[in-house]
Amino acid sequence: MSRYSAAEIEAKWQQAWDKADIFRAQRSADKPKYYVLEMFPYPSGRIHMGHVRNYTMGDVIARYKISTGHNVLHPMGWDAFGMPAENAAMASGGHPKEWTYSNIADMREQMKPLGLSIDWSREFATCDPEYYGQQQSMFIDMLDKGLIYRKNAVVNWDPVDMTVLANEQVEGGRGWRSGALVERRELTQWFFKISDYSEELLADLDRLDDWPAKVKLMQANWIGKSRGLQFSFSMVDEVAGHDRVEVYTTRPDTLMGASFVGISPDHPLAKQLEAENPKIAEFCAECRRGGTTEEAIETGEKLGFDTGLTVRHPFDTSWELPVYIANFILMDYGTGAIFGCPAHDQRDFEFATKYGLPINAVFAPEGSDDAPLTEAFVPMKSEKVQYLRGFAGDAVQTGDAGVDSAIAFCEANGVGQGVTKFRLRDWGLSRQRYWGCPIPVVHCDTCGVVPEAKENLPVTLPDDVTFDVPGNPLDRHPTWRDCTCPTCGAAAKRETDTMDTFVDSSWYFARFTSPRAATPTDMAEADYWMNVDQYIGGIEHAILHLLYSRFFARAMHITGHLPEKSKEPFNALFTQGMVTHAIYRKAQQNGRYTYFYPEEVEVSGGKTVLKEDGTEVEVVPSAKMSKSKNNVVDPNSIVTQYGADTARWFVLSDSPPERDVEWTASGAEAAFKHLSRVYRICAEIAGDDTPASGEDDALLREMHKAVHDVTGGVESFGFNASIARLYAYTNTLAKSKAGGAAKRTAAKTLAQLMSPMTPHLAEELWALLGGTGLVASAPWPVADEAMLKDDEVVLPIQINGKRRAEISVPADMDKAEVEKIALAHDAVQKALDGAQPKKIIVVPGRIVNVVI
Repeated sequence: MSRYSAAEIEAKWQQAWDKADIFRAQRSADKPKYYVLEMFPYPSGRIHMGHVRNYTMGDVIARYKISTGHNVLHPMGWDAFGMPAENAAMASGGHPKEWTYSNIADMREQMKPLGLSIDWSREFATCDPEYYGQQQSMFIDMLDKGLIYRKNAVVNWDPVDMTVLANEQVEGGRGWRSGALVERRELTQWFFKISDYSEELLADLDRLDDWPAKVKLMQANWIGKSRGLQFSFSMVDEVAGHDRVEVYTTRPDTLMGASFVGISPDHPLAKQLEAENPKIAEFCAECRRGGTTEEAIETGEKLGFDTGLTVRHPFDTSWELPVYIANFILMDYGTGAIFGCPAHDQRDFEFATKYGLPINAVFAPEGSDDAPLTEAFVPMKSEKVQYLRGFAGDAVQTGDAGVDSAIAFCEANGVGQGVTKFRLRDWGLSRQRYWGCPIPVVHCDTCGVVPEAKENLPVTLPDDVTFDVPGNPLDRHPTWRDCTCPTCGAAAKRETDTMDTFVDSSWYFARFTSPRAATPTDMAEADYWMNVDQYIGGIEHAILHLLYSRFFARAMHITGHLPEKSKEPFNALFTQGMVTHAIYRKAQQNGRYTYFYPEEVEVSGGKTVLKEDGTEVEVVPSAKMSKSKNNVVDPNSIVTQYGADTARWFVLSDSPPERDVEWTASGAEAAFKHLSRVYRICAEIAGDDTPASGEDDALLREMHKAVHDVTGGVESFGFNASIARLYAYTNTLAKSKAGGAAKRTAAKTLAQLMSPMTPHLAEELWALLGGTGLVASAPWPVADEAMLKDDEVVLPIQINGKRRAEISVPADMDKAEVEKIALAHDAVQKALDGAQPKKIIVVPGRIVNVVI
């Protein structure tokens, strides 16, 4: 082959890998195991450059570990249940199953050309009955162990789509898809008891040494451990059995600054009042139509309804506080009631200002007085403040100390007790939709809620459903819904809710260890392959997916499906940055934009214009790739034009893997030109028969240095640093005057070092240079420590802090000898002018400092 032909090379070597079956993972006692896993994709139908970057990173690690003698498991699957498939069916009249499996086939065919070292024999989709049947089996086991329960819960209900919406799917009080006003309804839902493990999940974050600190912090904040006071305000006038309002506060030191008590619209007292008062009922209904995300509550207008009720302050019965129903208080945290201290909470400050309530400071910055506030003073608890009133007198102390003294004072005076609470709520898994894992229980009039018999699993989804009517098709499918009770044999009905898709992705890593097992896991395989040694994925999954997976691993251990060592399933975690690209858009008269694909524009006369008509477009630089903005680059077009190795090289080389990388056509072209150059250099070396020369040792020394540096980069996820070193090493090889044998040795090592990043080209070069077998299976080169040390080093000479000369000396020369040579240098002698130096400092291998 006279020139680098990526298409020819890549097809050839992929066939060779398939024939050799070198990526199939099998248990072995002869090698240490290594399990590398990227977060599996949702089958949207097209892969994007973000996929390429994510899976290439995992592939580099997998190939490197194979070369270093590990038995590697590197699997692939599909997170295949969820609403997008149902939405597509509603829009096109098709079926979610057909849409999903068609997309999986398309994406698999798009991924295969990338040359990933994946064991495709372990592939599965979460919508496979074989997979979700085992998930149903675990549900029954977890139900038996008390890890799952059923209760009434307030949810967001879309009356048009007839389904429960997540908080994030409520936009401006309306359903994200239907646009209907959302209702807050109380429905019976299934829950995982994840809150029982709050303390353990928080404490065990300290065990995860190879996780990013920012991810552990995000999880810790989500779990949200807090120490506070739980107590009650007694009501001045009792209302239908309600004689007190119980609150939980993390800032009991601000109790003497209270100006009102607020309750959630879903608080039992509020529900009692709305049943008797139409105005209160109307206000509560309006609150339930509002946003329920933390962001929506934080940024939305603070609304309240004065119930006319009052409560007594626990330390002064003559001090009465009004009771408001407030839209910013949720029932699912604490007690659903708070006391407002406007001076030290911005939300309370806005509320008090709006409704003319007192604002009394409890503390102030150290050295300040009790001056009127124009906004809430909210210091960190670790900061020292001057307490103006309350339990600390006029002491100066931290907020933490103030909280502790307040709790102690309140407990000593019989006002509540100090308690530790967590922000983490139990995981609601019920979803009112078709395309999900059926919950394996039946409802029997005689026996109640009964788990399905395991021999009847999987409870598979019926195929004969339609989406022409809103709501869950399972509710109106009598032949599927109507069944017999597995306990008494009487007529019963199946549960028509399906599981949250987070359940599907919370244990797939364990299923990969034995994907065809007749039980959720094969314990021998799980014990061998688990834990995942390296997990790779986006920071957007830092909280829920990882937290749920950590809980699920514990639940699987309790139910006998994972060994105890796997309670923390991921030994190391890496969160990669995004692939970005400029957005090209043109504003329309209605204020919206028309977006254009990169291939539709060109730069002309210093402006970015449409190729079609020369119209100038606006350029938004370096934005996250998004199908809605058309700033996506099709990996297949890149592979067709330049080859998979070029795409792999570029996404690894441009920036550190934890940072975003901007895809540019010029960058891809530059990567291709470099790989073409590597091919030409190695092709020339393959036919080089020149005899050994005096430069052989120098080239081989540089080779060992490159091995050392590239290895360190791969092991530390510094792929861009490894590639930068390979650029330098390629230049050294190209310029070397060494003999043919030394060059071939150095070039074969270059092929090995490039193999994890550009596996196809590396195989071609390895064969071209006479390598034995496949480079993918060849042992990784090891740097000779002796070759990393130079025989001679060049030392700069500084005189009074300025560089004036340099000397070349043996690397191991004694400091005293180095001093003599430095002092004898003409530049030093001239500066000394016959005098003696005041001081001379030799830093071995680095520099000589002469002070005159």
